[in-house]
Amino acid sequence: MTTDAPVPSGRSAPLLRVVRGDPTPEEAAALVAVLTARARAARAGDGGPAGPPPSGWRDRSRLPGRSPAPGPGAWRAAYGPR
Repeated sequence: MTTDAPVPSGRSAPLLRVVRGDPTPEEAAALVAVLTARARAARAGDGGPAGPPPSGWRDRSRLPGRSPAPGPGAWRAAYGPR
């Protein structure tokens, strides 16, 4: 179990902390660059997740190509054997 060391006065708490391993300065810089780019994209609204996928009930891609025409036998044309 690890405990967080107290932050000296006048300094803010670190945003990242290495828990295991010993990253090189290049690896740490690459991680910071990726996290910064994702945060900026999410703030700008062009890179974050688009939200949950649409419900199957609202998915219009499964509908038939054309709407059935009203009239006698229309149900057969729409739902009968093809």
